[in-house]
Amino acid sequence: MAIEKAKILITLDDALLTHIDDYRFDNRINSRSEAIRRLIESGLETSGSSNTKTNKKDAFKSPAKGKE
Repeated sequence: MAIEKAKILITLDDALLTHIDDYRFDNRINSRSEAIRRLIESGLETSGSSNTKTNKKDAFKSPAKGKE
């Protein structure tokens, strides 16, 4: 059975969408969604998030309440 992935709806201005599309075509990415996903992952890695790529399975789990 396939795991259903979350879907989100976002609104972007034309200038940002143009930048995303330029990135997509420059990197030969098949879809706009994949380009946006890669840009988000890259931004999270740059910001120092510890939950990107290597820990995808647990990336969206909520932290346990009351644990330190």
